[in-house]
Amino acid sequence: MAICLKICLRQKISTTLVAMAFAISLVHARQSRAQDFIPGSGRRVMEVGDDFEAPKWNYIANLPKSSQNIDGQERLPGGVAANGRWFEPMMRGAPDIVRLVQTPPGGIAGSKGAMLMQTLWSGVPGRPSFKPQQDDFVADVASKIGMTPVSRWPSVVVKVYLPPFDKWEKRTGNSFGYRACCHATKTSYSWGRRTMKDDIYWPGMFICFYSKADSGQKEDSAQFIIRANEMGQDVAGPRITKPGWYSLGMSFGPNGQVNYYIHEGVENFTAKDHVASYFAYSSKCEQFESFFFDLVNMDDGHSWSTQWIVDDAFMYIADGTSTASTSGRRQ
Repeated sequence: MAICLKICLRQKISTTLVAMAFAISLVHARQSRAQDFIPGSGRRVMEVGDDFEAPKWNYIANLPKSSQNIDGQERLPGGVAANGRWFEPMMRGAPDIVRLVQTPPGGIAGSKGAMLMQTLWSGVPGRPSFKPQQDDFVADVASKIGMTPVSRWPSVVVKVYLPPFDKWEKRTGNSFGYRACCHATKTSYSWGRRTMKDDIYWPGMFICFYSKADSGQKEDSAQFIIRANEMGQDVAGPRITKPGWYSLGMSFGPNGQVNYYIHEGVENFTAKDHVASYFAYSSKCEQFESFFFDLVNMDDGHSWSTQWIVDDAFMYIADGTSTASTSGRRQ
Protein backbone atom coordinates (compact mmCIF):
# COMPACT_ATOMS: atom_id res chain seq x y z
CA MET A 1 0.00 0.00 0.00
CA ALA A 2 2.76 2.40 1.00
CA ILE A 3 4.77 1.51 -2.12
CA CYS A 4 1.73 2.16 -4.34
CA LEU A 5 1.18 5.51 -2.60
CA LYS A 6 4.79 6.53 -3.20
CA ILE A 7 4.56 5.57 -6.87
CA CYS A 8 1.33 7.52 -7.29
CA LEU A 9 2.81 10.51 -5.50
CA ARG A 10 5.90 10.43 -7.71
CA GLN A 11 3.74 10.17 -10.80
CA LYS A 12 1.62 13.09 -9.60
CA ILE A 13 4.70 15.23 -8.94
CA SER A 14 6.16 14.26 -12.29
CA THR A 15 2.91 15.09 -14.05
CA THR A 16 2.73 18.43 -12.25
CA LEU A 17 6.32 19.30 -13.20
CA VAL A 18 5.66 18.39 -16.82
CA ALA A 19 2.52 20.54 -16.81
CA MET A 20 4.42 23.46 -15.28
CA ALA A 21 7.23 23.10 -17.80
CA PHE A 22 4.71 22.99 -20.63
CA ALA A 23 2.93 26.09 -19.31
CA ILE A 24 6.20 27.99 -19.02
CA SER A 25 7.28 26.95 -22.51
CA LEU A 26 3.86 27.99 -23.83
CA VAL A 27 4.20 31.45 -22.26
CA HIS A 28 7.69 31.84 -23.72
CA ALA A 29 6.43 30.68 -27.11
CA ARG A 30 3.57 33.19 -27.02
CA GLN A 31 5.91 36.01 -25.99
CA SER A 32 8.36 35.08 -28.75
CA ARG A 33 5.55 34.87 -31.27
CA ALA A 34 4.22 38.28 -30.18
CA GLN A 35 7.67 39.85 -30.54
CA ASP A 36 8.09 38.24 -33.96
CA PHE A 37 4.71 39.60 -35.07
CA ILE A 38 5.77 41.37 -38.25
CA PRO A 39 3.87 44.59 -39.09
CA GLY A 40 1.90 44.15 -42.28
CA SER A 41 0.94 40.55 -41.48
CA GLY A 42 -2.55 39.42 -42.37
CA ARG A 43 -5.00 41.49 -44.36
CA ARG A 44 -5.12 45.21 -44.93
CA VAL A 45 -7.97 47.16 -43.33
CA MET A 46 -9.29 48.91 -46.42
CA GLU A 47 -11.45 51.42 -44.50
CA VAL A 48 -8.44 53.24 -43.01
CA GLY A 49 -5.04 54.45 -44.16
CA ASP A 50 -4.04 55.89 -47.51
CA ASP A 51 -1.92 55.24 -50.60
CA PHE A 52 -2.23 58.93 -51.67
CA GLU A 53 -2.87 58.02 -55.29
CA ALA A 54 -6.14 59.94 -55.74
CA PRO A 55 -5.34 62.81 -58.18
CA LYS A 56 -7.70 65.16 -56.33
CA TRP A 57 -6.44 64.29 -52.85
CA ASN A 58 -6.86 67.40 -50.72
CA TYR A 59 -6.64 68.63 -47.13
CA ILE A 60 -9.08 71.27 -45.85
CA ALA A 61 -7.24 73.14 -43.09
CA ASN A 62 -10.15 75.10 -41.54
CA LEU A 63 -7.75 77.63 -40.01
CA PRO A 64 -6.98 78.81 -37.41
CA LYS A 65 -5.89 75.47 -36.04
CA SER A 66 -6.17 74.12 -32.52
CA SER A 67 -3.70 74.62 -29.65
CA GLN A 68 -5.71 73.20 -26.76
CA ASN A 69 -2.59 71.81 -25.05
CA ILE A 70 -1.18 75.35 -24.64
CA ASP A 71 -4.05 77.84 -24.34
CA GLY A 72 -7.14 75.63 -24.13
CA GLN A 73 -8.42 76.72 -27.54
CA GLU A 74 -9.80 74.04 -29.89
CA ARG A 75 -10.92 76.42 -32.68
CA LEU A 76 -13.52 74.21 -34.29
CA PRO A 77 -14.08 72.93 -36.89
CA GLY A 78 -10.78 71.14 -37.19
CA GLY A 79 -8.97 70.35 -40.40
CA VAL A 80 -9.88 67.21 -42.32
CA ALA A 81 -8.75 65.40 -45.47
CA ALA A 82 -11.36 65.48 -48.22
CA ASN A 83 -11.40 61.67 -48.30
CA GLY A 84 -12.26 61.55 -44.58
CA ARG A 85 -9.23 59.44 -43.68
CA TRP A 86 -7.16 62.07 -41.81
CA PHE A 87 -7.98 64.82 -39.35
CA GLU A 88 -6.54 67.54 -37.15
CA PRO A 89 -6.52 66.59 -33.45
CA MET A 90 -7.91 69.11 -31.00
CA MET A 91 -5.01 68.82 -28.58
CA ARG A 92 -2.26 70.28 -30.78
CA GLY A 93 -3.48 71.04 -34.28
CA ALA A 94 -2.24 69.86 -37.66
CA PRO A 95 0.83 70.88 -39.69
CA ASP A 96 0.48 74.17 -41.56
CA ILE A 97 1.13 72.49 -44.91
CA VAL A 98 -0.44 69.15 -45.84
CA ARG A 99 -0.61 68.37 -49.55
CA LEU A 100 -0.16 65.76 -52.23
CA VAL A 101 3.24 65.62 -54.00
CA GLN A 102 4.90 63.44 -56.59
CA THR A 103 6.58 60.42 -55.00
CA PRO A 104 10.32 61.09 -54.53
CA PRO A 105 12.79 58.80 -56.34
CA GLY A 106 13.33 55.38 -54.82
CA GLY A 107 9.76 55.04 -53.53
CA ILE A 108 7.32 52.20 -54.02
CA ALA A 109 7.23 50.91 -57.59
CA GLY A 110 4.32 52.46 -59.44
CA SER A 111 3.58 55.08 -56.78
CA LYS A 112 2.81 58.49 -58.21
CA GLY A 113 1.54 60.31 -55.13
CA ALA A 114 2.69 60.81 -51.53
CA MET A 115 1.75 63.18 -48.69
CA LEU A 116 3.99 66.11 -47.70
CA MET A 117 3.75 67.72 -44.25
CA GLN A 118 5.53 70.83 -42.95
CA THR A 119 4.76 73.24 -40.14
CA LEU A 120 5.69 76.71 -38.88
CA TRP A 121 3.24 77.64 -36.10
CA SER A 122 3.42 74.45 -34.04
CA GLY A 123 2.25 76.23 -30.89
CA VAL A 124 -0.43 78.91 -30.70
CA PRO A 125 -1.08 80.28 -34.22
CA GLY A 126 0.64 83.66 -34.63
CA ARG A 127 2.04 83.65 -31.09
CA PRO A 128 5.56 82.15 -30.92
CA SER A 129 6.68 80.36 -27.77
CA PHE A 130 10.36 80.31 -28.79
CA LYS A 131 10.72 76.66 -27.82
CA PRO A 132 10.12 73.36 -29.65
CA GLN A 133 6.43 72.52 -30.15
CA GLN A 134 4.69 69.88 -32.23
CA ASP A 135 1.71 69.39 -34.52
CA ASP A 136 -0.08 66.08 -35.11
CA PHE A 137 -1.88 64.50 -38.05
CA VAL A 138 -4.15 61.58 -37.20
CA ALA A 139 -5.43 58.65 -39.24
CA ASP A 140 -9.15 58.18 -38.64
CA VAL A 141 -9.39 54.59 -37.45
CA ALA A 142 -11.78 54.52 -34.49
CA SER A 143 -14.76 56.11 -36.25
CA LYS A 144 -14.29 53.77 -39.24
CA ILE A 145 -13.91 50.39 -37.55
CA GLY A 146 -14.02 51.13 -33.82
CA MET A 147 -11.41 50.12 -31.28
CA THR A 148 -9.36 47.06 -32.20
CA PRO A 149 -8.50 44.57 -29.43
CA VAL A 150 -4.96 43.22 -29.56
CA SER A 151 -6.44 39.72 -29.74
CA ARG A 152 -6.98 40.55 -33.43
CA TRP A 153 -3.24 41.18 -33.90
CA PRO A 154 -3.37 44.73 -35.38
CA SER A 155 -0.33 46.39 -36.92
CA VAL A 156 0.50 49.57 -38.83
CA VAL A 157 3.12 50.39 -41.46
CA VAL A 158 4.29 53.49 -43.33
CA LYS A 159 6.98 54.50 -45.80
CA VAL A 160 8.83 57.71 -44.85
CA TYR A 161 11.12 59.79 -47.04
CA LEU A 162 14.07 61.40 -45.27
CA PRO A 163 15.37 64.40 -47.27
CA PRO A 164 19.10 65.21 -47.58
CA PHE A 165 20.46 66.45 -44.26
CA ASP A 166 21.14 69.94 -45.61
CA LYS A 167 17.37 70.33 -46.14
CA TRP A 168 16.45 69.69 -42.49
CA GLU A 169 15.58 72.37 -39.94
CA LYS A 170 18.87 73.53 -38.42
CA ARG A 171 18.06 72.36 -34.92
CA THR A 172 19.15 69.38 -32.82
CA GLY A 173 16.17 67.45 -31.48
CA ASN A 174 13.19 65.35 -32.50
CA SER A 175 11.82 66.28 -35.92
CA PHE A 176 9.32 63.56 -36.90
CA GLY A 177 7.22 61.04 -35.01
CA TYR A 178 5.20 57.97 -35.97
CA ARG A 179 3.00 56.94 -33.07
CA ALA A 180 -0.06 54.98 -31.99
CA CYS A 181 -2.90 55.63 -29.58
CA CYS A 182 -3.27 52.64 -27.25
CA HIS A 183 -5.52 51.76 -24.33
CA ALA A 184 -4.75 49.70 -21.24
CA THR A 185 -6.40 49.12 -17.87
CA LYS A 186 -4.65 50.67 -14.87
CA THR A 187 -5.40 49.36 -11.39
CA SER A 188 -4.82 51.44 -8.26
CA TYR A 189 -5.49 50.80 -4.57
CA SER A 190 -6.48 53.29 -1.92
CA TRP A 191 -7.57 52.38 1.61
CA GLY A 192 -8.10 48.80 0.56
CA ARG A 193 -10.31 49.79 -2.34
CA ARG A 194 -9.40 48.81 -5.88
CA THR A 195 -10.02 51.24 -8.74
CA MET A 196 -9.68 50.34 -12.42
CA LYS A 197 -9.62 52.94 -15.17
CA ASP A 198 -8.81 53.25 -18.86
CA ASP A 199 -5.25 54.44 -19.45
CA ILE A 200 -4.43 56.07 -22.81
CA TYR A 201 -0.82 56.23 -23.95
CA TRP A 202 1.06 56.95 -27.17
CA PRO A 203 4.01 54.69 -27.99
CA GLY A 204 5.95 55.17 -31.20
CA MET A 205 9.16 56.16 -32.95
CA PHE A 206 10.82 59.54 -33.40
CA ILE A 207 13.52 60.68 -35.78
CA CYS A 208 16.02 62.85 -33.92
CA PHE A 209 18.30 65.16 -35.87
CA TYR A 210 21.80 66.12 -34.71
CA SER A 211 22.56 69.36 -36.52
CA LYS A 212 26.17 70.43 -36.92
CA ALA A 213 24.86 73.98 -36.47
CA ASP A 214 24.29 73.51 -32.74
CA SER A 215 25.39 70.00 -31.70
CA GLY A 216 29.14 70.43 -31.92
CA GLN A 217 29.35 67.58 -34.44
CA LYS A 218 31.33 67.98 -37.64
CA GLU A 219 28.58 66.43 -39.76
CA ASP A 220 24.81 66.31 -39.62
CA SER A 221 23.32 62.97 -38.59
CA ALA A 222 20.09 61.45 -37.32
CA GLN A 223 18.83 58.57 -35.21
CA PHE A 224 15.64 56.68 -34.48
CA ILE A 225 14.31 57.02 -30.93
CA ILE A 226 11.92 54.41 -29.50
CA ARG A 227 9.19 55.63 -27.15
CA ALA A 228 9.09 54.08 -24.68
CA ASN A 229 10.42 51.35 -22.38
CA GLU A 230 8.73 50.09 -19.22
CA MET A 231 9.99 53.09 -17.25
CA GLY A 232 8.59 55.54 -19.81
CA GLN A 233 12.08 56.42 -21.02
CA ASP A 234 13.05 57.03 -24.64
CA VAL A 235 15.47 54.41 -26.00
CA ALA A 236 18.12 55.05 -28.65
CA GLY A 237 17.41 53.14 -31.86
CA PRO A 238 19.37 52.62 -35.08
CA ARG A 239 21.55 55.42 -36.41
CA ILE A 240 20.58 56.89 -39.76
CA THR A 241 23.60 56.92 -42.02
CA LYS A 242 21.96 58.27 -45.15
CA PRO A 243 18.68 59.89 -46.19
CA GLY A 244 16.10 58.31 -48.49
CA TRP A 245 13.14 55.98 -47.99
CA TYR A 246 12.60 54.02 -44.78
CA SER A 247 9.81 51.66 -43.69
CA LEU A 248 8.46 51.99 -40.15
CA GLY A 249 6.07 49.58 -38.49
CA MET A 250 4.47 48.77 -35.15
CA SER A 251 2.59 45.62 -34.15
CA PHE A 252 0.41 44.98 -31.11
CA GLY A 253 0.19 41.37 -30.00
CA PRO A 254 -2.06 39.77 -27.36
CA ASN A 255 0.73 39.85 -24.77
CA GLY A 256 0.36 43.66 -24.62
CA GLN A 257 3.79 44.56 -25.91
CA VAL A 258 4.44 47.08 -28.65
CA ASN A 259 6.86 45.77 -31.26
CA TYR A 260 8.92 48.23 -33.32
CA TYR A 261 10.27 47.50 -36.80
CA ILE A 262 12.54 49.63 -39.03
CA HIS A 263 13.80 48.87 -42.51
CA GLU A 264 15.92 50.98 -44.83
CA GLY A 265 14.05 51.00 -48.14
CA VAL A 266 10.44 50.29 -49.09
CA GLU A 267 10.51 46.48 -49.10
CA ASN A 268 8.25 44.44 -46.81
CA PHE A 269 9.40 43.75 -43.26
CA THR A 270 11.12 40.54 -42.23
CA ALA A 271 12.02 39.26 -38.75
CA LYS A 272 15.48 40.85 -38.95
CA ASP A 273 13.87 44.33 -39.05
CA HIS A 274 12.68 43.98 -35.44
CA VAL A 275 14.47 46.58 -33.30
CA ALA A 276 12.63 46.52 -29.94
CA SER A 277 9.62 45.30 -27.96
CA TYR A 278 8.41 46.98 -24.77
CA PHE A 279 5.48 47.14 -22.41
CA ALA A 280 5.56 50.90 -22.91
CA TYR A 281 5.10 52.89 -19.70
CA SER A 282 4.61 49.52 -17.92
CA SER A 283 1.24 49.22 -19.68
CA LYS A 284 -0.10 46.15 -21.44
CA CYS A 285 -1.91 47.28 -24.56
CA GLU A 286 -5.47 45.98 -24.74
CA GLN A 287 -7.00 48.14 -27.49
CA PHE A 288 -5.53 49.88 -30.51
CA GLU A 289 -7.31 53.15 -31.43
CA SER A 290 -5.34 54.96 -34.16
CA PHE A 291 -1.96 56.00 -35.53
CA PHE A 292 -0.64 59.48 -36.27
CA PHE A 293 2.35 61.59 -37.25
CA ASP A 294 4.19 64.27 -35.23
CA LEU A 295 6.05 67.25 -36.70
CA VAL A 296 8.34 69.17 -34.35
CA ASN A 297 10.04 72.53 -34.94
CA MET A 298 11.28 75.59 -33.10
CA ASP A 299 8.12 77.63 -32.62
CA ASP A 300 9.66 81.04 -33.27
CA GLY A 301 7.58 82.25 -36.22
CA HIS A 302 10.27 81.81 -38.89
CA SER A 303 11.87 78.36 -38.53
CA TRP A 304 9.96 75.94 -40.74
CA SER A 305 10.07 72.30 -39.80
CA THR A 306 11.72 69.75 -42.03
CA GLN A 307 9.54 68.67 -44.95
CA TRP A 308 8.33 65.14 -44.28
CA ILE A 309 6.87 62.92 -46.99
CA VAL A 310 5.00 59.67 -46.27
CA ASP A 311 3.43 57.01 -48.46
CA ASP A 312 1.35 53.85 -48.00
CA ALA A 313 0.23 54.47 -44.42
CA PHE A 314 -1.76 51.29 -43.77
CA MET A 315 -3.27 49.17 -41.00
CA TYR A 316 -3.46 45.38 -40.95
CA ILE A 317 -5.22 42.72 -38.89
CA ALA A 318 -3.83 39.18 -38.62
CA ASP A 319 -6.79 37.72 -36.68
CA GLY A 320 -4.63 35.52 -34.50
CA THR A 321 -2.61 33.92 -37.31
CA SER A 322 0.96 34.86 -38.12
CA THR A 323 0.71 35.01 -41.90
CA ALA A 324 3.27 36.27 -44.38
CA SER A 325 3.74 40.02 -44.63
CA THR A 326 1.64 41.73 -47.29
CA SER A 327 2.49 45.35 -46.56
CA GLY A 328 3.15 46.21 -50.20
CA ARG A 329 0.11 47.85 -51.78
CA ARG A 330 0.32 45.78 -54.94
CA GLN A 331 0.98 42.31 -53.51
